[in-house]
Amino acid sequence: MPEGDSVLQLAERMQFMVGREVTKTSVRVPRYALARFDGMECVAVWPYGKHLFMEFAGDEDEPLILHTHLKMEGQWHIHYAGDRWRAPGHTARVVLQLANEPRDIEIVGHTLGFVEVYPESDYLGRIEHLGPDILDPDWEINGGREEAIWRIEARPERAIGAALLDQKNVAGIGNEYRAEACFIAGMHPAERVGDVDVEKIVDVSRTIMWANRFSLIRVTTGVRRAGETTYVFGRTNARCRRCGTPIEKGVLGGVDAGGDEGELERIIWWCPHCQPGPRGA
Repeated sequence: MPEGDSVLQLAERMQFMVGREVTKTSVRVPRYALARFDGMECVAVWPYGKHLFMEFAGDEDEPLILHTHLKMEGQWHIHYAGDRWRAPGHTARVVLQLANEPRDIEIVGHTLGFVEVYPESDYLGRIEHLGPDILDPDWEINGGREEAIWRIEARPERAIGAALLDQKNVAGIGNEYRAEACFIAGMHPAERVGDVDVEKIVDVSRTIMWANRFSLIRVTTGVRRAGETTYVFGRTNARCRRCGTPIEKGVLGGVDAGGDEGELERIIWWCPHCQPGPRGA
């Protein structure tokens, strides 16, 4: 699943939309099939955690928000209207055509995991369940760091790895950054929140994600060579880059393992030497 840095980069690529008028709309989701942005101008495109938002405004009606999430397989493609699509038509969920000379620009959201359209006045209510955006440029000034820390610390019995992935605690962290942050901080993902330095893991997560926010290649090791960009993520049985111990792989979370309702079981990686297991394990 794309993480916060991927969505931030996507939002940056979509900034060309701002100031352009929508000439054609097709929202291919039954609930919003009649939604139209035709004649409206795109006034803003921005990310929040793993979510992407586009705002459209006209002369009379209240501005509308197009709210999407890529989930596992979503993609946005940009091309000139009339050009051959790079993905099957049946996977399109949103098609927007924007005014441009000599040919309009077409933007297609394929296999989007989440699509909603609502008035701009509903925006804050739609994101109130999310924790602070870890890639907020004003992370500390806006109180994001402190909020993320207290949200995580509110459940000391929970595994720190599960807490980091919970978007209600902090928005934007995914499995890759979770794995790497835990290694860098020297914490096993299954350790209890109450047994670890929450400030440290939040700061490490912010640091590595902020450093990668515009990078085409995610790098947490400082080495950009292929196969050397991560410490533990995806490196089952490979030697730890610090101590040489084979990296182990397991699972964490999921309702069957005592996780929250709706929580998915996710793969974790760790170094048994650099990240000792939970106390009493």
